[in-house]
Parts: sequence; structure tokens; C-alpha cells
Amino acid sequence: MRALMTVTPDSAIAPVASSTSITLDVGGMKCAGCVKVVENELCQHPGVLSATVNLVTEMALVECGEEVDPQAIAARLTEAGFPSQPHQDLDTETGDRATDWEERQQQERQTQLRQVAIAGVLLVLSAIGHLDHFGWVRIPVLSSIWFHFGLATLALSIPGRSIMVDGWRSLGRNAPNMNTLIALGTGTAYVTSTVALLVPQLGWECFFDEPVMLLGFILLGRTLEQQARHRAASALHALVALKPSMARLIDSTWTDSPLTPTATEVPAATVAVGTWLQVLPGDKMPVDGEVVAGQTTVDESMVTGESMPVLKQPGDAVVAGSLNQSGAIAIKATRVGRETTLAQIIHLVETAQTRKAPIQTLADEVAGYFTYGVMTIAALTF
Repeated sequence: MRALMTVTPDSAIAPVASSTSITLDVGGMKCAGCVKVVENELCQHPGVLSATVNLVTEMALVECGEEVDPQAIAARLTEAGFPSQPHQDLDTETGDRATDWEERQQQERQTQLRQVAIAGVLLVLSAIGHLDHFGWVRIPVLSSIWFHFGLATLALSIPGRSIMVDGWRSLGRNAPNMNTLIALGTGTAYVTSTVALLVPQLGWECFFDEPVMLLGFILLGRTLEQQARHRAASALHALVALKPSMARLIDSTWTDSPLTPTATEVPAATVAVGTWLQVLPGDKMPVDGEVVAGQTTVDESMVTGESMPVLKQPGDAVVAGSLNQSGAIAIKATRVGRETTLAQIIHLVETAQTRKAPIQTLADEVAGYFTYGVMTIAALTF
């Protein structure tokens, strides 16, 4: 037994290097191939141990040494064509920031809907112009090859412009993505058809309908995808919106009615443990606390799911984000900031959305080589 417990200098355990986690907001990702490129860029940064990128939430979770600067990693991704910034934890985010996020999402949806509407009109006109191919009515203007040339030109220059630009830029950075394949396909069809139109002696066929149709369906699919992403993230930001941004600070030596006029409004993030706060009817609890004066009913459905109000008297606990309904009370803060129940729920949901399932990791790994495979097949076919 003594021999087994002897520790020699050679068997001393070396100190383990400490590590930390960094979360980044990553933009510009269009497909699983982009995810693979971003993960490769992150893993090549000095000090980074591993990286996990989620396309749905557009976030990257980076395991690295403590000496790694988040701003430097974000700058590296931005230079690679993926605008990034260090992520602000949602458990420290206010309801106003959640409202700003909702407004940005609304603007993005409006922009995408405009692009889809334009592409849809062009697609319908292109389809009507090809009715004569099926032996149906022939419309003189819409069936003209020059009209279809104009439709293809408009499709590439207006709704498809961002796709074309990003696709060729990604190819120039040696990081082709799905936009690269779309740009190559539509660009090749357009250039070949234009040459065939201007030089009819070649005997080539024109395919001006392909760019219009492809861009129309791609933009429609991405609009639906963006709506799905919004639904995935809206529940998390709805939790953030439950947090009040302000709290009413009162003197802890106060013994009168909870409606004391001496309350001072302060940011909820600055409240310390042990502070006394006033909560009026219709207000949300700014922190986890204990009722010290007054009596009221509180809606705690955001935590318990119970729709019936709960009676709160001195000595009872209250939870941050729950709604005070009937009476003015005074509470003493017991847990603040990231220690509150609501902040922990937000953190758990955010972490769950950032991580990827094993099957999603496999799909991203395969998609990283998808673009190269398609380009290789296309080159061999040519």
C-alpha cells in the first residue's frame, strides 16, 4: 500500500493550462459550407483549441486560451468575409436591446421580401413568355428572345446582385460557398446565352430563363429559411424582454408604506445584493428577492407555467421577471445579475442553441467539400 501511494518527481502532474470560452456573432454565412470555412478560420487562429459554429443562430463558440483576444478573432473573421463581433450575453441584455434586435430582424425580412417579390415578377413573366413552347398561346412581346435577355439581366443585377458579388468574392478568397455555385451557374448560362444571341452563326441555344428561375427559387428558399431562423431565436429574445431595465431603490431603514415617495430609479444591472427595492403594481421584479413589506399577488407563469397569481407576503421569495399585479411591495435583493433565476434560464437556452447536434456536425463536415465536388464535376463535364 505504501508503495502504491508513493509519488516520485517524474510522476508529478503538470499544471493544466487554463482555457476559456468566447462567443462570437458571425454574419455572412449562407450555407453549411460557410460554417466549415468559419470553423477552419477560427481553428487556425493562435491559441484556439476548438470551435463550433451554428448556422441557425449565427453564433460561434470558441474554446481557447485566456490570452486570446476576442476582438482579434472577430477581426480575422471579418477580413475573411464574415462580419463578426464578440457576443454580448443575453442574460445581461436589456429589454430595449431585445426590441432593437426585433427591429433589425423586421428590416431584414422586409428587404428579403422585396427581393423575392421582384424575382417572383420576373419569374412569372419568364414563364408566360415560354407558354408557346408547350403549344399554347404566343405573346409577341413576352415571347421575344430579347425580352428574356432583359429579364435575365434584371434578375442578375437587382435581386441576384448580392448573391453574385458574394459568390465571386468567396471564390477569390479560396472559400467557395453556395453563392459561388449559384453565381457560376447563372453567370455561365447568362454569358453563354448572350454570346448565342449576339453571334447566331454559332448555332448555340439561349437559356435566359435559367438565371431567372434559379434566382427566384433560391431567394424564396432563403426567405423561408430566414423566417425559420427568426422563430428559433425569437423565443430566446422573448425571455430577454421579460427583464426590466430599471429598478426603484429605497432606503433599507424605511418602515412606512411601500408607496414611499423617496424611491430612486437606478439601472437594474447596478443593484447589489441586500439592496431594498420598491415594486409597484404592473412592474416586473428587477431581481430575485424577498418581500420585506407589503402584500400583493404575483404572476409567476414565466417560471412555473401556472397562470393563477400567487399571494406574496413578507418573507416570501419573488423571482426576477415575474409581474407584480395588485399591490405595492418592498423587496430585498437576494440574487442579482447573472445569478437570478431568469438569467440562468436565458443562459441555458442560449448555450443549447449555440451547440450543435452530432448529426449537424457531420452534415457541416460533408458540406465543407460539397462546393469543391460540384465544381470538379462541372469542370469534368465541360
